[in-house]
Amino acid sequence: MCFFYLHYPPKPDSEESVDPIRPIKSRVASSYDSAKYSKFVRLYRNMFPEQFEQDVTPIDQSKINGSIKCWEYPKHNSVLNYGMEYYLENEEDLPVSFPDSQILLRLLEDKEKVSHIFRTARIQGLDTFEGLLLFGKECCYIVDGFTMLCNQEIHDIDSLPKGSFDPILPSTTSGSCQTAQNIKQCSKIFYEDICEIHKRRYLLQPIALEVFCANGQNYLLSFPQKVRDKVFQKVSSMATQIADNAQQSVAGQKRAASVEHKTGLLNNLIGETSVTQRWVRGEISNFQYLMHLNSLAGRSYNDLMQYPVFPWILANYDSEFLDLSEPSNFRDLSKPMGAQTQERLEQYLKRFKDWDDPQGDTPPYHYGTHYSSAMIVCSYLIRLEPFTQHFLRLQGGHFDLADRMFHSVKEAWLSASRQNMADVKELIPEFYYLPEFLENSNRFDLGTKQNGDILNHIVLPPWAKNDHREFIRMHREALECDYVSRHLHLWIDLIFGHKQQGQAAIDAVNVFHHLFYEGNVDIYSIEDPLEKSAAIGFINNFGQIPKQLFRKQHPAKRITTTKQFSILGDVSPLHPPQTPIGVTPAINYEKIFFYHLNNLKSSQQPIKELKGPVGQIIHYEKQILCVEQNKMLIPSSYNRYVGWGFADHSLRIGCYDSGRIHQVWENVDICGEIHTCTCPSAKLLIFAGTSSVLSVYHMDTNMKKISLKQTLYGHIDAVTALTSSTAYNIIISGSRDQTAIIWDLARMTYARQLIGHVGAVTAISINELTGDIATCSGTWLYIWSINGLNLAVVNTSMGSSDRMQQILCVTFSYIREWDTNNVIITGSTDGRIRLWSMEVIRNRPQQSSVNANNELLTVESGAKDNNLKLSKSNVAWERKLVFRTDLTMHTAYDYKNNIEPASITALAISKDHHTLYVGDARGRVYAWSVADSSSGCQARLVTQEVNKGSSLEH
Repeated sequence: MCFFYLHYPPKPDSEESVDPIRPIKSRVASSYDSAKYSKFVRLYRNMFPEQFEQDVTPIDQSKINGSIKCWEYPKHNSVLNYGMEYYLENEEDLPVSFPDSQILLRLLEDKEKVSHIFRTARIQGLDTFEGLLLFGKECCYIVDGFTMLCNQEIHDIDSLPKGSFDPILPSTTSGSCQTAQNIKQCSKIFYEDICEIHKRRYLLQPIALEVFCANGQNYLLSFPQKVRDKVFQKVSSMATQIADNAQQSVAGQKRAASVEHKTGLLNNLIGETSVTQRWVRGEISNFQYLMHLNSLAGRSYNDLMQYPVFPWILANYDSEFLDLSEPSNFRDLSKPMGAQTQERLEQYLKRFKDWDDPQGDTPPYHYGTHYSSAMIVCSYLIRLEPFTQHFLRLQGGHFDLADRMFHSVKEAWLSASRQNMADVKELIPEFYYLPEFLENSNRFDLGTKQNGDILNHIVLPPWAKNDHREFIRMHREALECDYVSRHLHLWIDLIFGHKQQGQAAIDAVNVFHHLFYEGNVDIYSIEDPLEKSAAIGFINNFGQIPKQLFRKQHPAKRITTTKQFSILGDVSPLHPPQTPIGVTPAINYEKIFFYHLNNLKSSQQPIKELKGPVGQIIHYEKQILCVEQNKMLIPSSYNRYVGWGFADHSLRIGCYDSGRIHQVWENVDICGEIHTCTCPSAKLLIFAGTSSVLSVYHMDTNMKKISLKQTLYGHIDAVTALTSSTAYNIIISGSRDQTAIIWDLARMTYARQLIGHVGAVTAISINELTGDIATCSGTWLYIWSINGLNLAVVNTSMGSSDRMQQILCVTFSYIREWDTNNVIITGSTDGRIRLWSMEVIRNRPQQSSVNANNELLTVESGAKDNNLKLSKSNVAWERKLVFRTDLTMHTAYDYKNNIEPASITALAISKDHHTLYVGDARGRVYAWSVADSSSGCQARLVTQEVNKGSSLEH
């Protein structure tokens, strides 16, 4: 937090007295919390001056560094000579006779042998970091702050005088090399962790590569001309785990497939399936398809100048309710943003017709601005870091005038579609999955508009019910609806297809300035420095047309009467999760269990029986795998398990099929008595127990050795629940100290704490689609966002109070995240499986009371409500957990026909969502699915119209 507020100091007193409505051209960037934090720091500094001795000591700016792995070192002019201009090949160790070589070696693993070195520049947002790419035995290194000169000498960049070497990327780019000075950051990438590598362009030049890793990290690297392809071949040969899998690829297809599928019988028989064919057949969602097309067209989250582009979908931002079957509620997807109204269209046509360039260098165009640029992206995301800092850099260090900033979705639509001739911007992917960018959670002082409106959170349309998450959900639902599915190919023709260029673009009123297009400018062939600087500045500041993917008309999506869709692997397809839900064929909604809760049946006999209480159930390749408590199946093949809880504090690896123990590690007691475990991958085991410490172990590929990798401290009592998500790279632990902690799985560090539980946390689950988190304590169910916002809280206790109803397990359905029919499922000690959905509903008249903590609690009149909520004045809508039904057959104690009732200890859902699997304390696993119309055996469902409510308001 301290680093955050260093960027946003309190406003000076002279600015406090200024009329808030009067525009300030150079408004100091600050947060409303800056003054409060500044006072706290001053107080803390006076109380503990010894902790601030480093702050009061003069700092040598030449020694500042903030890297992943860094050292302070003196400046040297020594050189390391190799013999290649832009790269070198040497199978021997790096020479250590030169000081700069010693500095470089300290950043690598001990006894590392480097075979190849290439000059590179790492691109991140607006920043570029000049450095070197080194290939070692088991990993490669991206080391910032070093370069190789034309005379084949390697230097620390800080030791070189200005102008002594040519940077890979021209210094006139918006990414400043100044940020790379004095920083010796070394990023290590194991070859086995590289899952994809794609050729990219930068500054409209084919000089970049993007590397994707299994842990979610990715790097955009630029190289000197004619070097990129050599690096691509080298990485491809060293990365042994690159999988040619269409479902897991960021491109959505195999490498050999062509995005524009060729016609003909032979191609249909032996050709690889393209991502377009998958979309046309309904195997992937509209969101996924657009993300894949952006990736194929070279758009990247790492480059703000080539950020992924998404379309405006809706045109109705006034109605209280949104009818997705009404065509008038949608934007015309067959026309670019400049042609949405006839009045603007005529002006753009006139500009094109009347264009006259005396020099003859610039051909006629309709639009001099672009639909996507670094400024557009930063203006949308200005309320989130690091985009706030990027925006300030583009704006000269201060926020823009309030009337020009993104403040309202409706106003942004009107500006881009009809009001502003210089505005034809489209959207970014975050409009369909990230509600946080709509909230001013950092409390930035964004100014006041001339009409007196103070800029804060984004103003939403009425149909969003004043809820940012609801806006994202409905916006995503609109993107996936039938109308958009029928017309989305028309927008693709404009952005990625045959109407992007040529006569088709002229006819579609879709021609932009010629410098926006790839191939129209070669910055390396421009000799005039001023002309070169102007061309680069134009490309950087105004936008870049995506790579053209289709030369012919794009096919339309098939809309069938029987709706089919696939399970989405992740809200961000640029990082497909390595989880059991990653690969799924198209499925039919008529069999999805949560659409037919009043027509579910249970298997008459257990489909699996274990010797003890069921601890885990996995649906893997049409098999149902399950193990007892104190065991965990090891991904990704799930043919082995790890067991704990033995008297000798040992860990044991066993074979799932035979039960034979293959490996025993004794005296693994760093976390005391082990209570729980999670296994994110075949190489990582995370244990926790009575010591309150999470112990992270690395396991070798043969599962014969383990080594302690990290210990995570944060809890003050025994850890009772543990889970992880590779899709979101997080670990979540729950404890008897009544808290849960979110940990960063990639960095093995603390992220945030979830507080407010009524007792020990007994169960945790993560929604692999949305990142939402469910924690359970006693009979209470808590739903959180991945950023720790408490979304809803409900007491699941129902019926007789003389029997314990403690929640022992919880899970999410994870299909079509925009669908409000999705459920959160809890299993309790009373043998009942309860199903809940989260909805935003209108408040009813309320009665107030004050609790022991002087918190104002509200209880809705006229109905039972088990939900906890803190009052909020003038709230028309609130997010609540709605009880859907509960399942009782075989396991519920208070159902008289159950001969052997038992507590529910494990839950799982099949990949196709046709079946809900339930494990109990007697070791039985039952399957619940939609009953056939002819089936006479129905399970007993207890459906209660409990008042639909839950939420903890803030």
